[in-house]
Amino acid sequence: MPSATIKMFLVHGDPKRLRTAELSNWTGKGVAAPRTEFESLLAREECQKSGIYFLTGIDPDSGKPAVYIGEAECVRDRLKNHLGLDFWNQIVFFISKDENLTKSHIRHLEGRLIEQAKQVDRAKVENSQGSGSKLPESDREDMEIFLEKIHQLLPVLGVEVLVPKIAASQGGTELDSLYCEIKGLKATGHLTPNGIVVTAGSQAVLHERPSSQRYPWPTNMRQRLKDEGLLEIKGDFLLFTKNAEFSSPSAAAAVIHGGHANGLTAWRNKDGKTLKELEAE
Repeated sequence: MPSATIKMFLVHGDPKRLRTAELSNWTGKGVAAPRTEFESLLAREECQKSGIYFLTGIDPDSGKPAVYIGEAECVRDRLKNHLGLDFWNQIVFFISKDENLTKSHIRHLEGRLIEQAKQVDRAKVENSQGSGSKLPESDREDMEIFLEKIHQLLPVLGVEVLVPKIAASQGGTELDSLYCEIKGLKATGHLTPNGIVVTAGSQAVLHERPSSQRYPWPTNMRQRLKDEGLLEIKGDFLLFTKNAEFSSPSAAAAVIHGGHANGLTAWRNKDGKTLKELEAE
């Protein structure tokens, strides 16, 4: 993804309230606001244009992040129809300042974004499926550029539903693997901008340490991963069935070890150097 200059405008000076985002040399624009400023958002001129929008919040049944991705020829009119959905607490939408987004364009974008959000699997996608739309080759290429800009701006506006759990390194090469071993079991991970991802096929101890009774976070997290189907019992150990992202190497190591662990020393590269040693280089 190319470098970019972002222009942010905080309408009330508060980064959590109504705000806009633009990229240099791009005709698109992003607008974001919490649900508490719904009426103020609808009053903005951008809401009268066609665009693609994201409603984000927490799914009340699972407690996991949730997102609804939609398209509208008039964003304001469509958003009014979603007040009956109670899971969302933030709106982000994107429009074209030169009004070049047609109905076919935004339907195409909706289908691609729903597909990408489901593939990344950071949030429950509330849509059953996207409408989609076939476009001429030149228009598809234009929309891929628009998608790229959405990917750049969406995390800046506080929504990470499209951020891959395993990101490419700066040079575009594969990230160096890290390994966490205990009692003959081995887990593999990769550092990411959000922390660390433990990859599918990694192993973790079956039983928690006695100390986890006093500090139950690892036990609770392991149970949550089991409930979500990311960890399953495989004989005398636990197996990661899918990639699982953690906020820090220590959090991941604690789940693998079944109790408190120092991620800086628990994770090593293929040469045996600890993460602490690698960061000191």
